[in-house]
Amino acid sequence: MARVKSKAAKKYAVVKKRISLTDTRIKDKDRDKRKELKSKKKKAAQEMTIRHLPQASSAMYFRYNTQLGPPYHVLIDTNFINFSIKNKIDIIPGMMDCLYAKCIPYITDCVLAELEKLGAKYRVALRIARDDRFQRLPCFHKGTYADDCIVQRISEHKCYIVATSDKDLKRRIRKVPGVPVMYIQNHRYSIERMPDAYGAPKT
Repeated sequence: MARVKSKAAKKYAVVKKRISLTDTRIKDKDRDKRKELKSKKKKAAQEMTIRHLPQASSAMYFRYNTQLGPPYHVLIDTNFINFSIKNKIDIIPGMMDCLYAKCIPYITDCVLAELEKLGAKYRVALRIARDDRFQRLPCFHKGTYADDCIVQRISEHKCYIVATSDKDLKRRIRKVPGVPVMYIQNHRYSIERMPDAYGAPKT
């Protein structure tokens, strides 16, 4: 005997039936509760917190900062000049020995103002900072605190290497991705967080 296969009708897109709020079967108490819930959900959707995330730099598309390359733009801090004088290092040749390429040192108005405030003791550092080979960067923000100025500048523009010996500033710079730090080690300049693609010296 041939078996007869019973073909059961398949159910497609089965939807749960919902009773609308205007249905007469719903009691007045339940209808009020449902209305309250609906209004709360609407308010919650309207009052959702909008998060403003900082726009990521296009220079950081790859694993390393694509805006870094010779000639290197080096942003100099106040204490870097002082430590360079103590270690008897000529700034521009020292940078070129470290990076094996042309380097353009930059001094902000805040750094220059700090050196002027330090007085006659740092007159040599001030004279070096006013050198024609150093590019001046004007500051348009309030206050003359150089650390905040440098961090703000490197957050906006990813083309700089920061030259500093300040531990607190180094810690702040390390939080900003793609910005290398130049510092003094064993009476010569050294650099950290430099991409290997540009032949950074191993430290």
